[in-house]
Amino acid sequence: MCKVMANTKDMPREEWLRLRRQGIGGSDAGAVCGLNPYQSAMEVYHDKTGAYIEDEETLSESARSGRDLEDYVARRFMEETGLKVRRSNKMYRHDTYPFMIADVDRLIVGENAGLECKTASPYTAEKWKDGKIPAHYLAQCYHYMAVLDADAWYIAVLIYGKEFKWLRLERDEEIIGSLIQMEQDFWENHVAKRVLPKPDGSKAAEEFINGHFADSIQDLSVPLTGFDDKLRRREELTGIIDRLTAEKRQIEQEIKVVMDEAEFGEAGDFLVTWKNSVSNRLDTRKLKAEMPEVYEKFCTPVSSRRFLVKVA
Repeated sequence: MCKVMANTKDMPREEWLRLRRQGIGGSDAGAVCGLNPYQSAMEVYHDKTGAYIEDEETLSESARSGRDLEDYVARRFMEETGLKVRRSNKMYRHDTYPFMIADVDRLIVGENAGLECKTASPYTAEKWKDGKIPAHYLAQCYHYMAVLDADAWYIAVLIYGKEFKWLRLERDEEIIGSLIQMEQDFWENHVAKRVLPKPDGSKAAEEFINGHFADSIQDLSVPLTGFDDKLRRREELTGIIDRLTAEKRQIEQEIKVVMDEAEFGEAGDFLVTWKNSVSNRLDTRKLKAEMPEVYEKFCTPVSSRRFLVKVA
C-alpha cells in the first residue's frame, strides 16, 4: 500500500524538510482540513510551493521541546502499556495517492500500528480530558493509517507537570476516505495549480495573511470586483456583533452590581469570579517626556497594515 520514499536515519534536517515539501504530511493534514487552530491551509500551501526552508532558529520553543521529548514520551508509553515500539527511520509515500507522505514517530512491534508522541502545556490539558484528542491530531493519526495501511494508531501525550495519557484509535474507512478527498482536492486544485486556498476566517489564516502581505505600496489601488455583497454583509455583521457585544456587556454589568464587593458568585452550573488584579504597565508618554533619550534608545518602530472599510 505504501512505498518507502527515503531512509531518514542521519539525514540532514534541511534535506528532510525538502523531502516533506513533496507531499502532504501528517502534521499538515489538520490544517488542510481546516482543523488546526495554529496553522491554516494557506500556510501549508505556501510551505509546499515556496522556496522557504525552515531552519532550527525558526522552530517555536514548544515545537523544539516536543521534538526533544519525543523519546521520553515513547519510553513512558512502553512503561504504561507493556508494548514495544521502534523507530522507522523512513519516509513513506501512499502507493495510490502519492501526494500523501508520512514520517512517523514510532511503529508498534508486533502490530500493524504506530505511535504519535505529543507534549502539551497544562493550560491545554482540558483538550485531552475524558479521552478527547484535539481534532488536528486525530487527522494526523488517520493520515498515517491511510499512508501505511495500518489497522490502528496510538497517540501518547505528556502534559507538563500534570499527567501522561495514551489512547488507541482504530482504523475508520469513512474518516480516511473523507481525509483523502480533502487532501487530494488541496494538492491537485491548489498546490499543483498554484492557486492559493481561500481564507477560512480562522485566527491562523489571519496571522498568515498579515505576515505574508505585510507591506503595502503607497497609493496603489485595485478594483474589488464582486465584493459588493460581501462588504454589505460585513456591515450587517458589524451591527449584529455590536448589538451582541452590548448585550453581553449589560449582563456582565448586572452581575457586577449584584456581586458588589464579593469575589465569587454562584448561579446554577456557573461560578463567577471578580477579583482584584494588579499589572504593571509602562507609561510611555511619561517616559518620553521625562527621559526622552531612554525612550529613543528602546523605542522600536513596528510596521503593520490597518484594515478599514468606509461606506461611500
